[in-house]
Amino acid sequence: MEYLALGNTGLYVSRLCLGTMTFGKNTLYNPIGSLEEKEVKQLVDRAFDVGINFFDTANLYAMGESEKLLGKAIGKRREEAVIATKLYNPFTNDMNSLGTSRKAIMREVEASLKRLNTDYIDLYQVHSWDPTTPLEETLSGLDDLVRSGKVRYIGLSNFTGWQIAKAHGISEAKGFHKFISAQSHYSLVGRELEYEVLPAVRDLKMGVMVWSPLASGFLTGKYTGENAEKGRRSHFSFPPIELEQGDKVVEILKEIASTHQATPAQIALAWLLHRKGITSIIIGVRRIDQFEDNIGSVKIKLSSEELEQLNAVSQPKTPFMYMDFSLQRGQTLHERITQMKSH
Repeated sequence: MEYLALGNTGLYVSRLCLGTMTFGKNTLYNPIGSLEEKEVKQLVDRAFDVGINFFDTANLYAMGESEKLLGKAIGKRREEAVIATKLYNPFTNDMNSLGTSRKAIMREVEASLKRLNTDYIDLYQVHSWDPTTPLEETLSGLDDLVRSGKVRYIGLSNFTGWQIAKAHGISEAKGFHKFISAQSHYSLVGRELEYEVLPAVRDLKMGVMVWSPLASGFLTGKYTGENAEKGRRSHFSFPPIELEQGDKVVEILKEIASTHQATPAQIALAWLLHRKGITSIIIGVRRIDQFEDNIGSVKIKLSSEELEQLNAVSQPKTPFMYMDFSLQRGQTLHERITQMKSH
């Protein structure tokens, strides 16, 4: 396993992070996972065995059951683990149970600490932008958690570029602890964050955690052709995919996989591991064989030609304001500028 510092900190995390959205039974989450205690322990034990020290959960997952199962599975290995969890989404119909107000932050951190059976959280993340709460209030509350020792670092999830920049600016001006990481959707069929989010986090020296790197299994190849309407995505088609381009991406993945004696999923994950600025990829699995397949991606080294193939076939339609007509096919603007500066 390889490790990188998470953002501009001394906290080192594994390049693969075990996601826990599949942990626990709940009506909403049953199509996603519904793993029980024995299965969870098997996955967490195996994660430690292969060197994974990073675990991501949220108060929302299986209505808190995910945090409980993760805490129990980690057990006495707490100091070996880097635990990330999130707040934002509500458990009840109470109007103050939603969002990132000071009241919600203080209540939810105590509940997560209890469920995880720990006295501190390594990375406490805002699950989404809250348009109803002043950002200063959110950041002040999170800063208090870090100063109290209940939280070591804070992160954000699903923010846009301008929201990330605004949060950083307020923290800088007020002397608050800053967000050290961004958790975002990124995959070969979902590259939108390359326009705003990645440039922002690179500039601010933040870490990046990728969720749904296989687009809910689409990039494994099992949802193309005659199997398009089967499996998990038939019940929970998220994140959305442009299917015509997606099928072309999977075709190239299969071709490259055959030369590496690998699977399409491993190549898709390896592509992300080769991307500049990506710290850790969150893998969420339902079975141990899926986990074993995913961890094989760390050993795969893609050639420049293979990376160019994948970049080209997955390139999204570029909004006009981001167009640079000097770019070579498959390049991002950041890559072009870096290339020009090197000459």
